[in-house]
Amino acid sequence: MSPVEARRREFGDFLRSRRERLKPEAVGLPPGFRRRAPGLRREEVAQIAGVGTTWYTWLEQGRDVRPSAEVLNALARALRLDPAERSHLFVLADRPSWEPRASGSESAPDAVVRMIGGMTGQPAYVLGRRWDVLAWNAAATAVFGDFGRWEGDARNMMRLMFADASYRGLLADWDDVAPMTLAMFRADSARHAGDPDFERLIASLDKESPEFRAWWPRHEVLRQPSTVKRIRHPAAGPLVFEYASLDVADRPGMRLVVCTPRPS
Repeated sequence: MSPVEARRREFGDFLRSRRERLKPEAVGLPPGFRRRAPGLRREEVAQIAGVGTTWYTWLEQGRDVRPSAEVLNALARALRLDPAERSHLFVLADRPSWEPRASGSESAPDAVVRMIGGMTGQPAYVLGRRWDVLAWNAAATAVFGDFGRWEGDARNMMRLMFADASYRGLLADWDDVAPMTLAMFRADSARHAGDPDFERLIASLDKESPEFRAWWPRHEVLRQPSTVKRIRHPAAGPLVFEYASLDVADRPGMRLVVCTPRPS
């Protein structure tokens, strides 16, 4: 069996398992007296989702049909899938993530805050979806300065990179790091096009930074590469860190950044 066939079979098995666990009364149907199998019938799921019964049956049978994102969302609603199950459905269907665009205020999970607080030898901080600095440890303060002295839009990694002279002065390789950072931010911000918070930040950077103003229209994009940070520290002198960026589970767009010292 090929990987594609195996994924289709797993997709069909998953649909069947979710259908069989769902009670008719959960979707507004009468329990009935002649149900020989648990859960909903295939034709009931098809009707609720607005698709043909035969076509839905083919999906459960693992046949070579490719449901659209709209159909997958309809099936997820019909089967009352939770967010993890919905995401799993899209993965099995080999479709891009269904996750909606996040918005509103953010805060780092308490467990992550406690974790970075225990990292005494590694500067670490948490970035939100807009690259706002949400939490940091004492080692990060020692190297980069106290992020707490900035508030609101000012406590943002893009603004620090492009519009704060003290932070910019720390980065020995700013000319190389800044365009890469901008390209990574551009990739991250794509799903938030039109978001007022992003638009406000971008407009501010366009006014404050000539480099940002020149580079932003180029539409360069980049995913996180392996990166080395070289710091020109006013007290400790030259410092070199390996930079790792890790997604925070269940927090779309949030990431944990850890800087591990290495010999210069």
